[in-house]
Amino acid sequence: MAGASPPAGKRLAVIGAGPGGYPAAFHAALRGLDVTLIDEEENPGGACTYRGCIPSKALLHAARVIAESHEARAFGLDFGEPRIDLDALREWKDSVVRRLTSGLGLLRGQRNVRPIVGRAHFSGSRSLRVLCGGSLDEVGFDHAVIATGSSPVRPGPLALDSPRVMDSTGALELADVPDRLLVVGGGYIGLEMGTVYAALGSKVTVVEMLPGLLPGVDRDLVKPLATHLAGVFDEVLLNTRVTAMAEAEDGIRVRLAAAGGAESERTFDKALVAVGRRPNSDGLGLETTLVRTDDRGFLETDGQRRTAEPTIFAVGDVAGEPMLAHKAMHEARVAVEAILGQPAAFEPAAIPAVVFTDPEIAWCGLTEADAPADHVEVVRYPWRASGRAITLARPEGLTKLILEKGSERVLGVGIVGPNAGELIAEGTLAVEMGARASDLQLTIHAHPTLSETVMESAETFFGTSAHYIARRR
Repeated sequence: MAGASPPAGKRLAVIGAGPGGYPAAFHAALRGLDVTLIDEEENPGGACTYRGCIPSKALLHAARVIAESHEARAFGLDFGEPRIDLDALREWKDSVVRRLTSGLGLLRGQRNVRPIVGRAHFSGSRSLRVLCGGSLDEVGFDHAVIATGSSPVRPGPLALDSPRVMDSTGALELADVPDRLLVVGGGYIGLEMGTVYAALGSKVTVVEMLPGLLPGVDRDLVKPLATHLAGVFDEVLLNTRVTAMAEAEDGIRVRLAAAGGAESERTFDKALVAVGRRPNSDGLGLETTLVRTDDRGFLETDGQRRTAEPTIFAVGDVAGEPMLAHKAMHEARVAVEAILGQPAAFEPAAIPAVVFTDPEIAWCGLTEADAPADHVEVVRYPWRASGRAITLARPEGLTKLILEKGSERVLGVGIVGPNAGELIAEGTLAVEMGARASDLQLTIHAHPTLSETVMESAETFFGTSAHYIARRR
């Protein structure tokens, strides 16, 4: 309980106040530990809240409102062309960040977590040195949690130092709306930010070196999004690499190489490089401890998120993929419970993932691409059979279940369509609880809703859907 005397020998230092760090600090403080939370920002939130999840979703909401104002013309509603006040939009986005981070700062105080604004590095297995402004503070601990997150990468020819070349952090600053924008990388960050800039008026070209967008996501889920983006972006160039990038008088000149060997040069006003992130594991003084990193820089941990140094734990992006805020939050609880001697382990059956494009894509558990075909059955329910989807003029969606043969246990769920990120929670719960198709079939879902498509998928599996008939695979 907050305010209680901490257990003997239970001083906890948490390095990093993002979605892994601040939940670890708050949970530990509530359990009676003496907690110090170290971060370079004044308030908690980390990259997710300051420079990632939150500001990007605020801008994506604005982009969706713009798109809906255009789509409404099909219903007989014409609002005219939106007038965009970029300064006001930027301020609104920043106000969302301020509101959340200041709220976390308030909660930190209410939980009696001691804040230190600075940069920490280890000086041993039970001590830290924290650079605070011009001074160096010593912090001792009995246990520590490393939650330093990750940063964007710019490999090889993409590492051009120019104000016209942005990473995701720079793109979120929304300094201006370039007429011609190159997005390097067809993953979720590139597509989300490309969607924002296209809605604001940029002619967006996306370059992806692989044959399809969103590598690793099932192709049937990507297809409706790819179809939609073909009408939103100026170009989508697959099987294409950026082999050179240089500053030019009128923009950024890039050389593109297609898979067949053909090369071309293009000039863009700005470029967004979104080809991945790397763990923030350098400069932590890990050499003074037993903590080990793998060949990609991730900290190696066991099932309780403990490193090779028994007193030091690691959670979030720095501790391995998937790099997702909600995964970090869950790991934080596991680490604190382990520090307290509880029988905790990080053993999720499903970690949901969401791409906040339009339409959204969400999935959890086993994907169809990774499922052994002779062990699973896949059933799909197209949203063209959903009354709610039709009323929204969004029939392109799809809900699918990946079921274990014989037992009909739900091993995975995939959804593409509006609000897929909200709908995936039921699928995640189904996988975690070992639900069967019959459990989803017999659970009454409100009508008319998009959530019905989960139930209808199960009914389609049994051949009892009132709205759709499909051949079972």
